[in-house]
Amino acid sequence: MYKTLICVVASFAVVGCATPLTNYQPQMREISEPPINSINEAYVGDRMLSQGMVTERDALYFPVTQKTSFQHTLQQGYYPKRGEDAEYIQYGISNESGAGKVVDGPLSDPTQGLTLRKSDNAICIFTVYNMNVDCKTGLDFKQQNWTTADANSFQQTLLYNGKVGSKVNIGYREFSGDMARPAFSNAVEYDLNESQQIGYKGALLDIIEANNQMIKYKVLKNFKVR
Repeated sequence: MYKTLICVVASFAVVGCATPLTNYQPQMREISEPPINSINEAYVGDRMLSQGMVTERDALYFPVTQKTSFQHTLQQGYYPKRGEDAEYIQYGISNESGAGKVVDGPLSDPTQGLTLRKSDNAICIFTVYNMNVDCKTGLDFKQQNWTTADANSFQQTLLYNGKVGSKVNIGYREFSGDMARPAFSNAVEYDLNESQQIGYKGALLDIIEANNQMIKYKVLKNFKVR
């Protein structure tokens, strides 16, 4: 009865009761990039090699912070998809790196996500009382793929740190989820006068060209599978 009353009152405030949509499942995949035998270029600070598990999902992306009203501010970032029906697509709020947040005003109900109304591309605030409020058209957003490190996965990367003389400096990083683990970070120098091939933890690269700005290399092996 109480919920019915909320919906009736809400209808006078140009809002609508809605059902949480949870029929969307993100996809997990293992990455091992770049491919074996491929020739690639990387600049200082770029990743040369990556291996691990990632999660791929549809998301709503706001390139800049915007308002639906004086009560709700949508911060720049990604909002992951939760579900969809014939009229709406619902998106959640994540704590992952790169995610956006909704700042609620002092008089607003707490927000649990966003709703995209298909008929007019309006963005609505989806409250904890399962109501769409403050629907607004004309906001700057994109529907696009969002790839993140899986929360329980183990990631390995090699990074290019530059070249001094005949030596190249290669950084190694391990990640647990999307958080770098400093205890498992390292940097190694390789003298290209001794060998054009460099290796670390099972990964093997053939260096074709390198200077203090970029490196060109061929991937011979990726990291050993843990």
